[in-house]
Amino acid sequence: MAIGTIKTTRIELIRTKARVKVATKGLSLLKMKRASLVLEFFSLARQIELLRANLGSSVQTAMDSTKIADIQAGRINVERIAAEQATMLVGVNARNVMGVRIPNLSIESGAQFGLGYELISVPTAVEDARKSYRSLFSLLVEIAEKENSLRKLLYEIEKLNRRANAIENVVIPGMHARISYIRQRLEDLERDQIVSLKFIKRKMDG
Repeated sequence: MAIGTIKTTRIELIRTKARVKVATKGLSLLKMKRASLVLEFFSLARQIELLRANLGSSVQTAMDSTKIADIQAGRINVERIAAEQATMLVGVNARNVMGVRIPNLSIESGAQFGLGYELISVPTAVEDARKSYRSLFSLLVEIAEKENSLRKLLYEIEKLNRRANAIENVVIPGMHARISYIRQRLEDLERDQIVSLKFIKRKMDG
């Protein structure tokens, strides 16, 4: 606080008190937003933990289904059928969580696995393998979406922490110190005025 730049007037005192109220309200809102984001963060973290717990079994299921398809249809046929599948694309949108834009991934309707072969002409094991990899792909997309969202939420929470700490530990204490200084100066000026008035009164009476 640069003492020399502070206006020691009652108007400045009133304005500074008003700023303290605004800063206090702003701090409260920041803390509420931070609390909401923290809840969302831990909710996402739990979801990711559950999804990752299923990832290993999904990978194993897909690999096992490929082995069975290789045995029943032959590796060459499986590779040919795989090459005929449409490329899977992921659409990216965003949703708003307490002012934070986090990704919303979706497998676009036109980018599903294509049926580039006749189901009746291939063993069931090939279709099972296709479904297993489609399920695995969807799971990976969901994990990627939630992990990216988690990083964005963490960044926003850290930013809110810095802002809240600055307001709580620097801005508001600084304004309180300013108020105390102005009050002290006003009291000093009032005492000086009283002393001056008494002095003038004595002179006039004398």
